[in-house]
Amino acid sequence: MKPYTLIIADDHVMFRQGIRKIINANPALKIIGEASNGVELLEMLKQTVPDLILLDISMPQIQGLEAAKEIKKRYPKLKILILTMHKSNEYLNYALSVGADGYLLKEDADTELFSAIDTIRQQGTYISPLLSPQLKDLLLRKYREDRSQFPEDPLTKREKEILRLIAEGKSSKEIGAVLFISSRTVEHHRANMMRKLGCRKIAELVRYAIQKGYTSDQVLLL
Repeated sequence: MKPYTLIIADDHVMFRQGIRKIINANPALKIIGEASNGVELLEMLKQTVPDLILLDISMPQIQGLEAAKEIKKRYPKLKILILTMHKSNEYLNYALSVGADGYLLKEDADTELFSAIDTIRQQGTYISPLLSPQLKDLLLRKYREDRSQFPEDPLTKREKEILRLIAEGKSSKEIGAVLFISSRTVEHHRANMMRKLGCRKIAELVRYAIQKGYTSDQVLLL
């Protein structure tokens, strides 16, 4: 079986060596590169794209979360596991918002790294055990806020189809091609949805789509 490939991005050489030692113990995994900062990582990805990046937050030149945002834009299928010392909700929330597939505390890495990788390989989102209660509280609070903001679903079937495609990042032209309608018609439906839902930004439409389950994204709390 082809090994699952990884790149480690962390500015601490000793930490990278420690993670390499853990990963080398698993023959199903293979490290194909190391980067010490975000710029180096982005340059490395031009040459070789792994299955998963182990990415630190605090790095010079380009911070990890900014790098993650750019990576997901360029390589949307590439998986990212944030590997960090930061325990705050703000970092966790932002990491998930830019598309990170997991958030593992460095202090958990020696016991949880393989579990995190396995969860991500199975299309789940991994959260460090020490942070799971925080995440549950965060998601519950957001869910309650969303429920109060969107108590009913006033959208038509066609609008739901368009909203799902918007949440997937497709342009009006691309949506029109999928649904065999004009881009102008797509924009008309989008304007109607924003009016119905009281949204001022596309990001609010996407948040509504996620809250209503119109997307396929799933978060596994482990």
